[in-house]
Amino acid sequence: MTTAGTGYAEADRDEKGGIRTALAGLTTRGRSFLAAGVAAAVCSYVLGQSDLLRVGLLLAVLPLVCATVLYRTRYRVAGSRRLSPARVPAGSEARVHLRMDNVSRLPTGLLMLQDRVPYVLGPRPRFVLDRVEAGGRREVSYRVRSDLRGRYPLGPLQLRLTDPFGMCELTRSFSTYDNLTVIPRVEPLAPVRFSGEAKGYGDGRQRSLALAGEDDVIPRGYRYGDDLRRVHWRSTARYGELMVRREEQPQRARCTVLLDTRGIAFQGAGPDAAFEWAVAGAASVLVHMLERGFSVRLLTDTGSAVPGEGGDGFAGASQGSADAAGLMMDTLAVIDHSDGAGLSLAYDVLRGGNEGLLVAFLGDLDEEQAAVVARMRQRGGGAVAFVLDSETWMREPSEVPGPSDGSEERLRMLREAGWTTLRVPRGASLDDLWRQADRERRGVAVAGGGEGP
Repeated sequence: MTTAGTGYAEADRDEKGGIRTALAGLTTRGRSFLAAGVAAAVCSYVLGQSDLLRVGLLLAVLPLVCATVLYRTRYRVAGSRRLSPARVPAGSEARVHLRMDNVSRLPTGLLMLQDRVPYVLGPRPRFVLDRVEAGGRREVSYRVRSDLRGRYPLGPLQLRLTDPFGMCELTRSFSTYDNLTVIPRVEPLAPVRFSGEAKGYGDGRQRSLALAGEDDVIPRGYRYGDDLRRVHWRSTARYGELMVRREEQPQRARCTVLLDTRGIAFQGAGPDAAFEWAVAGAASVLVHMLERGFSVRLLTDTGSAVPGEGGDGFAGASQGSADAAGLMMDTLAVIDHSDGAGLSLAYDVLRGGNEGLLVAFLGDLDEEQAAVVARMRQRGGGAVAFVLDSETWMREPSEVPGPSDGSEERLRMLREAGWTTLRVPRGASLDDLWRQADRERRGVAVAGGGEGP
């Protein structure tokens, strides 16, 4: 269970506003009593009835006294919120736990608790809490659910105080809030192997390069816990600090997931749109590759890579697979369309080095952008492209026409450049396409005389 802690906030009376704040909190009953009292006092003056004046004063004073007492009551109530979990896939539910503590020495009256939530998460939750004794606590919970990914604020909490007669009602807000992150749906993928794609990287397992000889030693700075027998004294004397031998240099299989976010490449909106399928597909591949031991990187058409903590922008075991996956899921939860018109910025990043396996989720491609994507294919690694045709996603399944000659020509251009290219129909399963890509890659390798799995 993932928990999002919230610092305690206290609800106390506001010193500003004076009696005006108290009078603004009068309920319909309180205003009716006040109006009736004033009317009775006026009638008693006109008719000369002193008894009616007493009744009018009683009716008018009662709501004023209730408002003053409620306003001056120093309820010290601390509230906290806990999310379980704080990061939830789209379409799944999260539970929000609220806890109220009476930290004053006086018992409270009837409390009405309300939490602010965005409309996409459901109706605004409201709770009625009975009298809370001094030092006591009350706990309530509610559920939220969203089919749309994003980061949604929860709070602040609002506490409504009422008097026993229902004459006045005051609202006091807490100052803290939390964020619920709705990440894309992650679809489990089959553990296929794109054989012959990443020479020198294998199937995602680490391999070590044993560096032999004194001249081949690559020293690094001493870290707490290093074996003192690995101290390299020549480098220590040269650099003026304690250096140790790094006799093994692990290399991990790399995978770059390219997500096309251009606004002109996708049409439609909502959880069933083509762009949302592409985002969910990128999330599924990233998680799958991390679980298989790959060093992964998320790249967009703008040229920005996530995460970028390492020198090469890849995230792997050195940063923690769970932390890397969480960082990329948080990024995909709020990613939106870009204003770019091309993929040249992403190409500039990819041509800088060996990217290993390249998996791309692309929208509509014209001839120029198809040529840019074709050049992204490198000799040292494999490339798989999932191309989403927005026109087919905008129509009903029964109305989907066959692919146009222009789109088929662009897909053929990618295949000739070495890409394993798949057209993504509306509502397709990524796992099925993932298996199909593996079969096609195997077929190409066998037909070309390449090495089998």
